[in-house]
Amino acid sequence: MAKAFASQGDLKEKTISFTEVGRDLFAFTAEGDPNTGVIIGDDSVMIVDAQATPRLAHMVVEKVRSVTDKPIKHVVLTHYHAVRVLGASAYGASEVIMSNAGRAMVVERGQEDWDSEFQRFPRLFQGHESIPGLTWPTQTFEKRMTVYLGNRRVDLMHLGRAHTAGDIVAFVPDENVMFTGDIVEYHSACYCGDGHFADWGGTLDAIKTFDVDAIAPGRGDALTGKAKVKEAIENTRDFVASTYAPAVKIAARGGSLKETWDAIRAECDPKFSDYAIYEHCLPFNVARAYDEARGIDTPRIWTAERDKAMWEELQG
Repeated sequence: MAKAFASQGDLKEKTISFTEVGRDLFAFTAEGDPNTGVIIGDDSVMIVDAQATPRLAHMVVEKVRSVTDKPIKHVVLTHYHAVRVLGASAYGASEVIMSNAGRAMVVERGQEDWDSEFQRFPRLFQGHESIPGLTWPTQTFEKRMTVYLGNRRVDLMHLGRAHTAGDIVAFVPDENVMFTGDIVEYHSACYCGDGHFADWGGTLDAIKTFDVDAIAPGRGDALTGKAKVKEAIENTRDFVASTYAPAVKIAARGGSLKETWDAIRAECDPKFSDYAIYEHCLPFNVARAYDEARGIDTPRIWTAERDKAMWEELQG
């Protein structure tokens, strides 16, 4: 029998931080667990990424209420993954916003993703019985959408494929701060199981053109100051490139998934093995890199059954 996924044994609670990254802009972070952004406008609050369950989302609400009593009217979901979206009901927001591509992925694979993530990362689904069902947006957009929270403007943008095909960022011009979702991580492994390796670097370049003063990444600490922002972007780029390049070489000579696993470990372990959720992500990253290197553009849908079959192949 194959050993369990690393994430199945990750049961230790994380320390939560609530960091101001600009005037009335906050990052809710928890040592490599999924982050949530908070944007406080003149008349209301916008949440960026919702957490995996209403129980976890209520922890975000508690932090929000420690700094403002304004109503939460918008929840922005940077992509479709269950750990990002299934807590949305806890905020009582009237508007839930995703990209068109993000919504399409909920239609295509939302339930399968929920089932897959639930069985491989139980700690993040504490209180799962309170999830009312799949989270559906009330509004979507193709490339760009602007929301006004009173006078505060928030630009929502799809800058390209990266972590998923439907990733969006939230940019607050008055403070030059961006909430990137999982396009950018900081000292946390990138989950690439539904990613687009060849496009990811270009999307990072698009983020770089904004020359922001702070970023709230998808996982890891809040990033304040241009130097820290640059470090995180380039570190993310290195992680993605270091994962994909060995897969391209193995696929070009008709090698196996197990050979790809060994080659990627040899390249990435020395640089990234101490990153949060590195072992959790690695098998899924390897499988997706191997697929993309063999010309499979659309990530295959992860299911609980496919997860187990892939893991057994890698262990064998």
